[in-house]
Amino acid sequence: MSDCSIATPIALTIAGSDSGGGAGIQADLKGFSANGVYGASVITAVTAQNTLEVSAVHGIPIDIVTAQILAVLSDLDVKAIKIGMLYSSELIEAVAEAIKDYQGLVVLDPVMIAKSGDALLQEDAVHALKTLLIPKVDLLTPNYPEALVLLGLPAQEQLDESLLTDYGKKLLALGPKYVLLKGGHGQGDICTDLLITANSETSVLKAPKVATKNTHGTGCTYSASIAAWLAKGVDMHQAVSLSHSYLHQAILAADQLNVGSGHGPVHHFHHLWKQL
Repeated sequence: MSDCSIATPIALTIAGSDSGGGAGIQADLKGFSANGVYGASVITAVTAQNTLEVSAVHGIPIDIVTAQILAVLSDLDVKAIKIGMLYSSELIEAVAEAIKDYQGLVVLDPVMIAKSGDALLQEDAVHALKTLLIPKVDLLTPNYPEALVLLGLPAQEQLDESLLTDYGKKLLALGPKYVLLKGGHGQGDICTDLLITANSETSVLKAPKVATKNTHGTGCTYSASIAAWLAKGVDMHQAVSLSHSYLHQAILAADQLNVGSGHGPVHHFHHLWKQL
């Protein structure tokens, strides 16, 4: 018999639903499970979405979002929370209020734009994100375009890797304990991510780029995996390193799946599914 006295590691995702299953809540729960953690969920918005586009977005009523969070946290021993798509300033305010007394670790993936290019965060919500939520989180995980928006800088066609450390430190000044600045939008054959700590120490994570269009949900999966490892009790550096390796393998195996005709999902369960 199993020992039911052993605590089950639990992580909570607060994010939007992707009807195509590749990103959002669906990717987060897959990422939690693939990394050995029980996943709970709070849905902030429903998207009509596939591998080609986001055709509609419907925000969940604020009181229902709050009720979901309180229901989970009042019963489940949640060790880590991953926050994704929040869509509006009202939702950001509600989530910040609902988790203000939470004592576990919080990972914030500032979801702004879908892989298809469709907006997932209203323009007036960026200020609320920067003032109400980012200062309270343990880890902020923006990609390069999201970092530019958060810093109020103009969009750039190409990633300037010489400025990554500078941007990371400026993001750290917004209040999170750690910043993981993701470099997947860069040129060249190597993807470089930077993990920057509160004392401005920088860790560099590199991986060869994979020639695939199936990268839908990479940001969600990365941050969810980190939250999962944090829920299991490892430190931030190890959680990020383990998740970096996991995501790389999930991208390498993405073409084993045949899902949709656009940007398909990564293979969350690459290490579990048997190839036919």
